[in-house]
Amino acid sequence: MAEEKKHNVIPPRYDLDAKWDACLDLTIRRFFYSSLAGAFTGLLLFRSPTTRWASVAFGAGVGIGAAYTESSYIFDGSPPKLSPNVSAGPSGSAQVSYFFVLVLSKCLI
Repeated sequence: MAEEKKHNVIPPRYDLDAKWDACLDLTIRRFFYSSLAGAFTGLLLFRSPTTRWASVAFGAGVGIGAAYTESSYIFDGSPPKLSPNVSAGPSGSAQVSYFFVLVLSKCLI
C-alpha cells in the first residue's frame, strides 16, 4: 500500500494543480487587498466619486499586475538574471561629462 502511494506522487515542480491553486489564491488576495487600499486612499484624498473609483481601479490594477508577475515566477521558475550591457564605448560617466561639455560649448558660442 505504501509502495503504491510513492509511485503516484507528482514532484512539486511538475504539479500544475498546485501551481494554479497558488496563483488563483495569490490573485484573489492581491486584487482584494489592493482594491481595499485604493478605496481607503480614495476616501482620504479625493472628494469626487469619480476619482475615488479611479483610485480603486488603480489599486485593483496594481494588485492584478503584482499577482501576474508572481504567478509567472511560479510557473516559469526563478526570475531571469539580467547581466549588464557591456559596450566598447566610453563609460557612462565619460558620456555624461562629454554631453555637458557639448552643452556648455553651445551655450558659450
